[in-house]
Parts: sequence; structure tokens; C-alpha cells
Amino acid sequence: MSEFKGFTTKAIHGGQHPDAVTGAVITPISLATTFAQKSPGVTYSGFEYSRTNNPTRQCFEQCIAGLENGTYGLAFASGSAATASIIHLLRTGDHVISVDDVYGGTQRYFRRISNAQHAVSYSFVDFNDTSAFEGAFTENTKLVWLETPTNPTLKISDIRKAADIAHAHNCLLVVDNTFMSPYFQKPLDLGADIVVHSVTKYLGGHSDVVMGVIVTNNDDINTRLRFIQNGLGAVPSPFDCYLGLRGVRTLSLRMREHAKNAMEVAKYLEGHPKVERVIYPGLPSHPQHDIAKVQMSGFGGMITFFLRGGLDESRIFLEKLRLFTLAESLGAVECLAEHPAIMTHASVPAEQRALLGISDSLIRLSVGVEDLEDILADLTYALDAVPL
Repeated sequence: MSEFKGFTTKAIHGGQHPDAVTGAVITPISLATTFAQKSPGVTYSGFEYSRTNNPTRQCFEQCIAGLENGTYGLAFASGSAATASIIHLLRTGDHVISVDDVYGGTQRYFRRISNAQHAVSYSFVDFNDTSAFEGAFTENTKLVWLETPTNPTLKISDIRKAADIAHAHNCLLVVDNTFMSPYFQKPLDLGADIVVHSVTKYLGGHSDVVMGVIVTNNDDINTRLRFIQNGLGAVPSPFDCYLGLRGVRTLSLRMREHAKNAMEVAKYLEGHPKVERVIYPGLPSHPQHDIAKVQMSGFGGMITFFLRGGLDESRIFLEKLRLFTLAESLGAVECLAEHPAIMTHASVPAEQRALLGISDSLIRLSVGVEDLEDILADLTYALDAVPL
């Protein structure tokens, strides 16, 4: 736990101190793969081999743990590697309950790798349907996996309620907090056992590092995950950790701008005649807006909306954008737009996409921190090109 109270102070100073040798203010990039020992098995400062631990990585892990009000942080080579490492806590025959509208890459790993090759079973349910959620537990259920908001339909679930239900069944609750970042939402404070992030998104914030991180307060979970982290070896490079630290230093500043711009974009789109529906947690029209107001301190930079029309209209809109880049990923300083049904969620079975409402008219926006007038002008230009 960080010794600092303010979020931005923790983001800039948590886990980071001037270098003891040179006085360098910025955490050095420690490229060493191995570290000298005073005597066999006796290290100078706890480091022996860089897969097991690394000075730059340790600074990053401590910083993120502090931001999530957690005790332990563990960094991985990607968000997917972090996800797989959590699932390695389970055994063959165990059962997981996952929110139905989960990130496509997570669902792909659950269905086609973990289930298909290691016989861990999964149920995908709407956590806002309490009876369906409660009814999904079996004697083999060990873990509950929640994204809130979900990707891409931005469905919000009550984290504290999910934690209470999971714990009543002696299960762990994992919350993917990628979309909100710890600046706007802290799942551990709401009862979650594990928080996971794709650092690639808001924590990194600059579209230049692929990385993941896990945070927990549980001593046993940390010990087991440390063993898995070292054993699987899916760790980030020291340079990746440096980029992660660099990104986190401005997280609070960026998140405020993301949210401010996104709110204005959401209101603009909601009033546009060529837009059928807008989903943004900050709008009163969001089905779980009241939950969002309770467990989130801001509403983030992600917007999902449905164009009037179908795939042809979506293609026209996306191809006409000039400021927004048509690309996968999210959470960076620049505006990004994508078509989930074809891009990020193509691996989700078509029938499942239909049930979740991931249609050909659905478009996901990651609203950046550019000037609002330029963002709105770009959307207007692209929408003007779409025929009614």
C-alpha cells in the first residue's frame, strides 16, 4: 500500500524513488538478466534472475498496486497473459461464471483454450439477472469473472453485489477494470479479490506498449500468482515497464479529459438523427446509470452507438473519419473507432454476438484527449456522408 493519499501523487511517486547510485529522478531501465550474489543463495537486494523479478518491473507493480488500493501487483507481457495466469489458479474440472458480454479475446481464451484443452468449464451470464447469476453456480464453481463496463456494449454490473454473491458460494471475484482504470473505479474497495488490467489501454495510454497487470490484497493469491508468473515466464520487458510507469504518471490528467470529451460526444450523438441509440455510462439513458453513479467516480472515455442502417452505413461512416483512426484497441490519447462485429469481437460466435446485441450497426469509439471542436467536426463529417 502506498504511503501517499492523493491519486496523482501515488501515480507519480508510488514505488519510485531517486536512484540510490546516481540520484536519477526517473526509474532506471534495468536490462540485467541476472544479478550478483554475496554468497550462494544470498542476494544483494532480492533480485536473482530477471524473469523472477526485475527492479523496473517491481517499481511498476508497486505503483499500480497503490493506485488500486491493493497490496500486491504482478505485471505480465499482455492483458491476455494476465488473464491466462489467473485461470491457472484453477484445476481441471473447475467451473467459472463469466459475464456474458466479455472481451472477445477473453472469451476466445475461455472457450477455445482453457475449456477445450484443460477442461475448465464456463457459463456466460448476465450479472444483472440475479436469478440467472445465482442459478449458474455449481459445486465446482471456483471463480467469477466480471468486466464492468463490458466490452463493447458497456453493460454495468454492481461489483459489491457480485462480490457478495461470489463469496457466499466460496468463490473468488475477478474484475477486469481496464475500461475505467483505477482513477474512476476501484473494485478491491468494493469486495473484489483480484483486479486485472490490459495496461495497453488507459494505464499505458499512448498506443506504444502491450502489457497486463494483476492486483490483489490476498497473501495466498499473491504467492500462487507469483509462482505462476515465474513458471510461465510471460513477463514484460524492463522497457515495457518503463513505458507503463511513464503512462501512469499522467493517468489522472488524461482520464479527466477522456471523460469530459466523451460526455459531450455522447450527448451530440444521442441527438443526431442518423444515430439510433447511444450507450455511455454518463448518460441518464444508460440502463445502469444509477449503478455507475455509485461505484464509479467518472464515466470514462468509451462510447458505443448504433447507426441507423447496417454494415454498409457503418463502413461509410468509419471510412470517412479523418481524426478518429480506424483501429483496434482503446484508451490512448488519440481518438480510435472500430467495428466490433468484424474486428475485436469477430472470434465471438455469431449467435452469441446476436444475443449480446453486437450488430453490424454497432460502432465503438475510444474518445481521445484532442480538442473537442475537432472531435465533433470529424464525427459530423463522417455522419454527413452516411445516407438516411
